[in-house]
Amino acid sequence: MVKRCSRCKEDKPRAAFANNKSARDGLQAYCRECWAAYHQARQVARGKNIRPRVATPDGHKFCRSCGEVKPHREWHRNATASDGLSTSCKACRAAKGRAGHLKRQYGITEAERDELVASQGGVCCICLAAPAAHVDHCHETGRVRGVLCFSCNAALGQFKDRPDVIRRAATYVEGNAWKPTLVAPGVYRLPS
Repeated sequence: MVKRCSRCKEDKPRAAFANNKSARDGLQAYCRECWAAYHQARQVARGKNIRPRVATPDGHKFCRSCGEVKPHREWHRNATASDGLSTSCKACRAAKGRAGHLKRQYGITEAERDELVASQGGVCCICLAAPAAHVDHCHETGRVRGVLCFSCNAALGQFKDRPDVIRRAATYVEGNAWKPTLVAPGVYRLPS
């Protein structure tokens, strides 16, 4: 079955026309190519910014975030999109996700985090050996304290940010007695 396009006056297969439930035959009057050109001309006439189409080989898609043409395996699936793929490639989507996490969770940008890391010399504030990669913050106030390595950040979390417990742990590691001393019946003195 073929249908004549009202704009270009060419006979084309029914697959070349988009669906239109209100039309008698259930298809648009213009073919897909003519409809795209018509729609683009209307948007330009309204003063809207139109992104130019980028020609891509089969099995590939253009990412507007990074400006690269990538194969479909480098895209997440999106069932609601017309082509079934996400609007950004996996790498760009991951970068946006990291930036969004920093902004939502800590209220800082990636540039501000990088400034913190640079001010620390690129290493963890606590151990001064491992590269700084994890933002540390006060759980009560939400204030960012610095950027730590994974181990130091996890250790602070395990100590629940309690300075008294951290001091006792330091005393224990330094080899001092960690057990409380009995001063009177039922009264113990903790090591200082």
